[in-house]
Amino acid sequence: MMLSELVTTTDEVAATSSRLAKIDALARLLARAEPDEIAPLIGLLLAAPRQGRLGVGWRTLTALDVTHAVEPALTVADVDRMLDALAAASGSGSTAARHDLLATLAERATAPEWNLLARAMLGELRTGALAGVLLDAIARASGRAPASVRRAAMLSGDLGETARLALTGTEADLDAVGLQVGRAVMPMLAASAATPTAALEVTGRASVEYKLDGARIQVHRRGDVVGVYTRSLADITHRVPEIVEIVRALPVHDVILDGETLLLDEDGGPRPFQETMSRFGADASRELALRPWFFDVLHLDGRDLTDEPLSSRLAELDRIAREWRMPGIVTDDPDAAEQLSREALAAGHEGVLVKAIDSPYTAGRRGKSWVKVKPVLTFDLVVIAAEWGSGRRRGMLSNLHLGALDPVGEFGDPGGLVMVGKTFKGLTDELLRWQTETFPEIESHRTAQAVFVRPELVVEIAIDGVQRSPRYPGGIALRFARVKGYRPDKRPAEADTIQALRALLRG
Repeated sequence: MMLSELVTTTDEVAATSSRLAKIDALARLLARAEPDEIAPLIGLLLAAPRQGRLGVGWRTLTALDVTHAVEPALTVADVDRMLDALAAASGSGSTAARHDLLATLAERATAPEWNLLARAMLGELRTGALAGVLLDAIARASGRAPASVRRAAMLSGDLGETARLALTGTEADLDAVGLQVGRAVMPMLAASAATPTAALEVTGRASVEYKLDGARIQVHRRGDVVGVYTRSLADITHRVPEIVEIVRALPVHDVILDGETLLLDEDGGPRPFQETMSRFGADASRELALRPWFFDVLHLDGRDLTDEPLSSRLAELDRIAREWRMPGIVTDDPDAAEQLSREALAAGHEGVLVKAIDSPYTAGRRGKSWVKVKPVLTFDLVVIAAEWGSGRRRGMLSNLHLGALDPVGEFGDPGGLVMVGKTFKGLTDELLRWQTETFPEIESHRTAQAVFVRPELVVEIAIDGVQRSPRYPGGIALRFARVKGYRPDKRPAEADTIQALRALLRG
């Protein structure tokens, strides 16, 4: 397949607000693809090349001085091979090697093709071809049931491989996709409520558990081999040996556990989230040990548990890992839920998670079966820009412009961001220095007042609510927004939505 066909399709998808039209265009493209072109196509459409990290930044790409091809000649396979070489470049001389590879690719591409490739490599290809749209397009192109395609994608954690299987395999092949110990899956997500009582009204009888200000982990064990993954499916096994040893000592052979981890202080209280996340860094000190708390089990000794009710999963978790269980109770009594929430807060934690006791584990989905409750409303938003400070903050990038995700395109392009407010509150001197050093590295453009950045950074914002406002496209503005901290464990696609914020007007 020619790369120009992909360019034509992305232009067609970006030009329409109709979800059905997007699905049709993408389905036609996928139906024409050869088997070995499917995964590369999906990666480019999602601006997440199948090779993973390429070691390419905005400055590197904008520094290239080349003349683009006049006529299309590149194939999708050509691009995939060059991205393989780019990802493999390492060690002495790798910077020069990457430059030469990028220059060659840019010279062989037409200007529209290079525009698509550059944005895909930087993770900012905005066509409205979100994962949900692509899943429906895969189902359309393959003639498979959308539910089967979505299930396979969730359990495999690999949309490209799911597309290849749907388009080239049989229906039985797709339905055979299940949990695989050692292959991380997208975690189940939670909605929000203002109080435990309100959460119980949504879930009914539930497991009410502590909500930690920690890092989500998914742990896989097969025999003595243990793997630990973040919520974004990054492998951090070699950086958390204490968790590996804890799981290796459990009375199981095969298991997949879901939980959280954090650092504790000398009194047994939680350390700040940023300190926990720093343990995942390459140069992190191992002096302080991470402590895991597990709250779900997805697989146990050859038995997949995701379709079983939470009550069954918790019974198995009690049996194999009681010492490492997340504190909680099973109840439908609002007073008991409120009391547990007070206990969690008194212990220094964020609040509680309320989980319907009969709910299955729906990987990668945010539904009403799990509801998180925090005393202060917090939302994960994306940084769009930062304004230069004044007074003692002069010369520092300070006031953040914040965007919420619009997955359905209600206020713009599907998958785009809708600005909902600004804030400089909660920014420490350390964060101000970090922003000032970091934002120019991901800068898209600037004005005299602000530096605009690529949508790569997620920040947790505490608010007192929202109010109607004609100032922003979504019709709302944040009330008393303040920064709790950056969330390097989350991707922009996991940010909270403008629809979730607007729902607070009705709350």
